[in-house]
Amino acid sequence: MRRTPVALVVLVFSMLFMLPGILHATVDKMAYDPENCLGCHSSKISLDNFAASPHGKNGCTSCHLQSADLKKHMTGNTKLDKVNCSRCHGNETKEFEKSVHAKSGLTCVSCHSDIHAFSSKKGDKKAATLACIKCHDKQKVHLNSVHGVSLMKGNPDAAGCADCHGLHGIKKVQPASTIEGRMFHVDACIKCHNDEKMMHRNHVNVHAVETYLDSYHGKGYRLGMLQKAAGCSDCHTAHNVLKKDNPASSVHPNNAAKSCAQCHTKATALFAKFYSHGSHHDRENYPLMYWTFKAMVGLLVGTFAVFWVHTLLWMFRGFVENREKQKALIEGHVHHVDEPHKLYYRFKKRHIFLHFTVIVSFLGLSLTGLPLKFSDQAWAQTMMSFFGGVEYAGLIHRGCAVLTFYYFMGALWMSIDFLLLRKDVKGNVLQRMFGPDSLMPNFRDIKDVIGMVKWFLFKGPKPTFERWTYWEKFDFIAVFWGMFAIGGSGLMLWFPEFFGQFLPGWAFNLATIVHSDEALLATGFIFTVHFFNTHGRPEKFPMDFVIFNGQMNKEEFIEERGDQWKRYEEQGILEYFEVEKPSGVVYDFIFKTFGFIAVFTGLALVVAMLWAFLA
Repeated sequence: MRRTPVALVVLVFSMLFMLPGILHATVDKMAYDPENCLGCHSSKISLDNFAASPHGKNGCTSCHLQSADLKKHMTGNTKLDKVNCSRCHGNETKEFEKSVHAKSGLTCVSCHSDIHAFSSKKGDKKAATLACIKCHDKQKVHLNSVHGVSLMKGNPDAAGCADCHGLHGIKKVQPASTIEGRMFHVDACIKCHNDEKMMHRNHVNVHAVETYLDSYHGKGYRLGMLQKAAGCSDCHTAHNVLKKDNPASSVHPNNAAKSCAQCHTKATALFAKFYSHGSHHDRENYPLMYWTFKAMVGLLVGTFAVFWVHTLLWMFRGFVENREKQKALIEGHVHHVDEPHKLYYRFKKRHIFLHFTVIVSFLGLSLTGLPLKFSDQAWAQTMMSFFGGVEYAGLIHRGCAVLTFYYFMGALWMSIDFLLLRKDVKGNVLQRMFGPDSLMPNFRDIKDVIGMVKWFLFKGPKPTFERWTYWEKFDFIAVFWGMFAIGGSGLMLWFPEFFGQFLPGWAFNLATIVHSDEALLATGFIFTVHFFNTHGRPEKFPMDFVIFNGQMNKEEFIEERGDQWKRYEEQGILEYFEVEKPSGVVYDFIFKTFGFIAVFTGLALVVAMLWAFLA
């Protein structure tokens, strides 16, 4: 039989001797039944109310830790510290510590005042809102708004204070003069109004967010730069949002002009007829917008369909022609031209300067306008940041618009000079207008178009042209159409208060559609069709430099504009166009660099636009 070690026996008897003391100490530190505490504190705390509260399952000493030593507490020797709610409510505390309330010295009990008797308010937006307006009494108007009335009726979708401002991590609302403040006045609204299912079941306009984001105001918001654009609360107010048919509503027809005048100081009742949430997809409610959009889409599709097919056919036929020329050179069949490299003037200095102005203004308009049109794209936001925001991009855009009006007036003056004043052009006004030196389309252009199509299809020789080809005339006429469509609509959008004095506000909705889609047509056409016609076709690639120095050699002159060469020969005026001194190396280097930058910039914008459409 094995003996029990003496040390073990001693340890067991020692533990048995100490056990009463250990048990007494443990019991002394355990949470007491609230009935023990309420024996003294029943005048302030109701046992029934406390038991029914979310904290009722806890003992008093779960929060009042210093009271765990009952003897000390009953003799008044215990100093009670403030209750630390974070022991149980850690996440809420972390949020609250960063809030404006915490920075203002408020605590949990500032809102949860009757901490021993309150009932659970989790998910109760109505109770939370009523708690907020106890202090924020100026915002009691919220209770009379469409949100507040619906909330008080128990609609869980209705917006309470916490839906916009948060519950515990409430941030200070920044002044409306700051970006953060202005963005908040849209962020808070979009959070709910972008939920189509919620809007459907509450019979609220499901397209409100979509139409806002498509507007100039919304594009500024999308680009994160809302300094000069209206947010939701600018029109609807922040707390007293009412239905449009309510006479007290800020967007009621009788009050709309006043709301607009907050930004557009000269806004009139006519101006306020603007469709703030008009959709060009809604034929029933906005027929003018719908048909304007359809017409512009038809113009876009029709123009691109014709000219892109023309470009593709020319690209292939030009490639074949180059191979045929190479084969002829190998076989020794060379088209002989005396002095093939002798230079002749095609353009004068004023033409070169005017075209340079066109390039600068058009690129400036494209670089600042396209990011606004495609404001939902990351590349657009990056570009707008590069310009310093929508406001500075707008200044550049308008500066380039002024430059556009300048070159348009220059083109008008040169047209008047050509038709009425010049002595070196023969014939009356009509003869000059439809003569070979005019950019006005005539019957010859029909013949040239047919000839080019036959050449594309290998059905005939390549036409020889006069001074101007049909695609160059189209480009010139497009300037006039563009000034009417883009320039006219752009002026309306630039000076809305002036035009709003005599035009109804919905005219700006139409102007926005025209300006946007016509600009898309212009940029898409210039950077694809025009670039190909001038620089990209096989016989000119990678650049036709004639527009920068105005000079072309004799062989090129005869091959491309044989009929013009023959006419000048017959009239005996070729010598007047001979170049005495070619453009210099430095001049050519500078303008070729500029030309390539312009071409690559345009092509990059085409890629960006394609990406936006595909995305």
